Amino acid sequence: MAVVRATEEDVKLLARLIRAEAEGEGNLGMLMVGNVGVNRVRANCLDFQPITDIRQMVFQYPGGFEATQKGYFYQRARANEIRLARKVINGERYHPANFSLWFFKPTEDCPAQWFNQPNAGRYKSHCFFQPVPENCPAVYQTY
Repeated sequence: MAVVRATEEDVKLLARLIRAEAEGEGNLGMLMVGNVGVNRVRANCLDFQPITDIRQMVFQYPGGFEATQKGYFYQRARANEIRLARKVINGERYHPANFSLWFFKPTEDCPAQWFNQPNAGRYKSHCFFQPVPENCPAVYQTY
């Protein structure tokens, strides 16, 4: 059962995002990017309070994803990424992105915090950061 509303076009849009942001990180890395996206739709806090659907999340500006802001969000959704997008839309979570709202690819080690949010861990080249629970309780709700 979906944890966020999603049309077929929304699924494909999320699939394009996870491909653009993490294709080189393999399926698990793409699933984690999908977790961050779904978490942003569910969050209703911090920079993501006005975000209520997948389209808004994908194209959020400022504060959104590099892929949509820097021009590498152009490849179509393939069957694999569509399958992965459906998994995260249906509530599958993957550590360290399970409660994360941010990720980035540092040139060195992951910092302990990013914009005052604690580091949740690293997967390959991406560091993931989750909000402090009292600042964003909706992210931590179970499905």
